[in-house]
Amino acid sequence: MTVPDDTGMETLYPFLYSGGARAGALLAEAGRSAREKAAEIAELRGSLAERHGAALLRCARRLAEAFEAGGRLLTFGNGGSSTDAQAVARLFVCPPAPARPLPAISLPHDVATLTALSNDVGFEVVFARRLAALGRRGDIALGLSTSGGSRNLLRAFDEAAGHGMVTVGFAGYDGGAMAEAGTVEHLFVVPSSSVHRIQEAQTTLYQVLWELTRRALDGDL
Repeated sequence: MTVPDDTGMETLYPFLYSGGARAGALLAEAGRSAREKAAEIAELRGSLAERHGAALLRCARRLAEAFEAGGRLLTFGNGGSSTDAQAVARLFVCPPAPARPLPAISLPHDVATLTALSNDVGFEVVFARRLAALGRRGDIALGLSTSGGSRNLLRAFDEAAGHGMVTVGFAGYDGGAMAEAGTVEHLFVVPSSSVHRIQEAQTTLYQVLWELTRRALDGDL
């Protein structure tokens, strides 16, 4: 059937007004695409345990040591990865009960400082300058990127390594420049060229890292 155009929306969503056959074909295509994407991310996530399982355990134990010694978690990323950086920080600060909260700060979400540094100095230093001001030896610098090549993340990891911070990175593709820099101690690469699949899989990785860190702090690892 054809949807009546009593809202003025036909110009925005013409497929809704193209008749039953066309709408049915579009819905079938959307369903097929959704099933393919769900299968793709399920397969990718399933491969991460074998690829990164041992490294996640090592990283979790190192993070637990850092937190026990008074360290804090400082997270950063650009665009969608900045949202993930906030999600990581929130997970550590405000975990599900009865897990203990841990100190964490999401650097991209201080908008005043980020825009001041971008305007007055340059976007490449927005995270490095924050780490220089806030970071201490034994803190944790955790950066997320899909490409692995974001210059402001590379500058941030340089700064963090120079401060003696624990460095943790999440990247896609083949790890990009983050894999070559030598400043990321714990690097988790999602082997995909799809930004969507990379970010979905990174969500799984940092959720598992938090859970393992919590268990390490409880003495269960």
